[in-house]
Amino acid sequence: MITEVLLWSSIAIIVMAGCYNSALFLLSRRPVRHDHGHHDTERLYVFLLACLNEEKVLAESLARITSLPTGNFLALVIDDASEDRTADIARAADPARVKLLQRHLPDARKGKGAALNAGIRHLRESGILEGRDPGDVVVCVVDADGRLDPHVVQAVDPYFDDPRTGATQVGVRMYNRHQGLLARLQDMEFVIYGDIFQSARRHFGSVGMGGNGQFMRLSALDGLMDDHGNGPWSDSLTEDLDLGVRLIARGWTNHHCTTAAVSQQAVLDVRRLVRQRSRWFQGHLQSAKLVPLILREVPVKPAVDLLYHLSSPVLILLTSLLPLSFLVAAGAVVLGSVRAGHPLMTPMWFIGPYVLSFTAAYAYGWVYSRRERGLGLVRAILLSHVFVLYGYIWFAAGWWGLWRMLTGKQTWLKTART
Repeated sequence: MITEVLLWSSIAIIVMAGCYNSALFLLSRRPVRHDHGHHDTERLYVFLLACLNEEKVLAESLARITSLPTGNFLALVIDDASEDRTADIARAADPARVKLLQRHLPDARKGKGAALNAGIRHLRESGILEGRDPGDVVVCVVDADGRLDPHVVQAVDPYFDDPRTGATQVGVRMYNRHQGLLARLQDMEFVIYGDIFQSARRHFGSVGMGGNGQFMRLSALDGLMDDHGNGPWSDSLTEDLDLGVRLIARGWTNHHCTTAAVSQQAVLDVRRLVRQRSRWFQGHLQSAKLVPLILREVPVKPAVDLLYHLSSPVLILLTSLLPLSFLVAAGAVVLGSVRAGHPLMTPMWFIGPYVLSFTAAYAYGWVYSRRERGLGLVRAILLSHVFVLYGYIWFAAGWWGLWRMLTGKQTWLKTART
């Protein structure tokens, strides 16, 4: 009886998620009309890189930023008490374009949000932004391994012509996606998330921020400061998710740019990947505290989508019971077949699970083949079948993240670079 309840409950969740995902896929194919205003002042773009022991990847990222074909920008490297050559690499970069803020223990290593907040304070206290209208300053968070497309500023800048735009998130790719199946699946994951889910959410007004490649108007960030001058980033393990929701609650519009991307390093080890995703999962659990804010301040349409998005950790944990309940049910049927002397399984035992699990693979494969032209549609669809199975890592990451939260562990599980 318990097995049947778990099985049918899991199937109901999968069907509900499938209907939702299908609706997002259809919405993502519809173009969005942008009402751009007229803007004469050249904006200042400030790239923030929060770094902790990033000597392996920082130099290339800074080289990409300093070579951007735009005139009005600078990069601030926030060294969060690194023990390697991170600070030396920042000092060796173009001094006119790259500034360094060194944080020291015990004030450092308190999470990415704290480091970014320190970066904003430094920009103000150092006088770098003196005389600048906060509405004409765009802050971009770039991970230390982030490699921005050369045309990223030109792609993003028109979105900020609309004075209602608070933030714009660009796509995310894996620059080492050719280094094995695991890296390729992570690239597919981010492409699908951006080209389907984020693109569809433009119609709801619920576009989220992704932590890497997020561009934000400084005046919008100023509105998130508390009465004591703290913020705008929270101490959550998913500070980007929190920030995106709070911008929407303040009345700002978030956009997703499909014509530019930031590339980052895929994790090449399964255990490290699950470890990374457990941090993201735990951060999503922490974001439950945003529910009252959403109910109170966000309009109905984006609020419904945001609430569904924030419920995803619970849905993932419940769905993780499906494989177990299916195996138990299948074992019972096999045992019954042995006792009856003939097979009790019908073709639906195989067709049903396939339809539930792999129907989305065809849409995913089509979307990915349009981004990765050299792969081909057939190979992309076959890869999407593997991608569906790859999604099971969220089950392991989910239970790990829940365990960390229940046991009070809040330390930052930083992704190791290679």
